[in-house]
Amino acid sequence: MTERTTQSNDTLKRVLAIMAHPDDADLTCAGTLAKWIKAGRQVHYVVCTCGDKGTKDPHMTPHRLTAIREEEQLAAARKLGIEAVIFLRHKDGELEATKEFRAEIAMLIRHYKPDIVITHDPWQPYQLHPDHRAVGITVCDAIVAARDHLFLPAQTAIGLEAFEPAELYLWGAAEPDYFEDITETIDLKLEVLAQHQSQVCTIPNWRERIRQWAVSTGAPHGLAYAEAFKLIPFRS
Repeated sequence: MTERTTQSNDTLKRVLAIMAHPDDADLTCAGTLAKWIKAGRQVHYVVCTCGDKGTKDPHMTPHRLTAIREEEQLAAARKLGIEAVIFLRHKDGELEATKEFRAEIAMLIRHYKPDIVITHDPWQPYQLHPDHRAVGITVCDAIVAARDHLFLPAQTAIGLEAFEPAELYLWGAAEPDYFEDITETIDLKLEVLAQHQSQVCTIPNWRERIRQWAVSTGAPHGLAYAEAFKLIPFRS
């Protein structure tokens, strides 16, 4: 396995981060995205579900939690410098890798034309959350559908031409081969995650746990703090 650290192609300017729930991308790659944004990249977020079941509060309702989590995600995105957040508003825990969902994601890829797509690794061993698995595999399938003109002719008919990203980054990979140095952005990542109060409020010592996660990821590669990904290149 060839390991790479902080060598992403500087000519790739547009990034589409596709996540199952509000906070997924901020938890796994906010340090990387903050660094890329500072370098001039434009990042859009796609949040596939409402996150309307992500609470242990017995008095919370799905409708209220949806509103809370969307506001938290928007606040986090502003702090990080995200261009825009697209909320698809599927029900939390009910996503499936259907042809319809694939077409929905492919349409976003064709519309935003990202050089880089970043999402869940659907092959992460023992990943229990069905939404994480569904989003990861659907994004991989949607990249194939978006790139070939004979797929999704209804989209082509309205001007959404075939498009292929240059790179796919998968977070949560069992065998990552790309390690981004986030030493300069770890503090910002913690500020971003702090916006998700409905999620972090029940996690003891969450700041230190996130910091230690980044330390343990970076240490084997000579980095003070890092985030890890499986990098799959597409364009030759």
